[in-house]
Amino acid sequence: MSSIYDFEALSIQGKPAHLSTQRGKVLLIVNTASECGFTPQFAGLEALWKEYADQGLVVVGFPSNQFGGQDPGANDQIESFCQLNYGVSFPMMAKVDVNGAQAHPLWKWLTEQAPGLLGSKAVKWNFTKFLVGRDGKVIKRYAPTDTPASIRKDIEAALAAK
Repeated sequence: MSSIYDFEALSIQGKPAHLSTQRGKVLLIVNTASECGFTPQFAGLEALWKEYADQGLVVVGFPSNQFGGQDPGANDQIESFCQLNYGVSFPMMAKVDVNGAQAHPLWKWLTEQAPGLLGSKAVKWNFTKFLVGRDGKVIKRYAPTDTPASIRKDIEAALAAK
């Protein structure tokens, strides 16, 4: 796989979501959880989505229950929680594993393209973020502690690149 456009996932409603439909856009891919200390970042992610969607940003959330069991609900419960509590309108995918043998292929690729600290390929916790340029290549990986607002300048630079 050479770009993010080679992958597909299931939407949180269970429908196929081909990332090739986002060709030419900047993507912010995030593993999310509903019961995590970082869960309030949903508000910041939604703010980025609303501010930059017209310029070509797509925020994509991938719920995962791999870190402390912090997203135990079914996909419909997760979707409802995100909409009711944070007004999430950006695309959410079905719950996936982001680490290990059962990790979604997209997440295996993302972590290979942008390893973490000391070259680690594993996602360390919820709300790890990957910024992907208009060319479908990973620009940068962000730690869970990096707030959506703190990566605004990188998003603006990615949106400005043609």
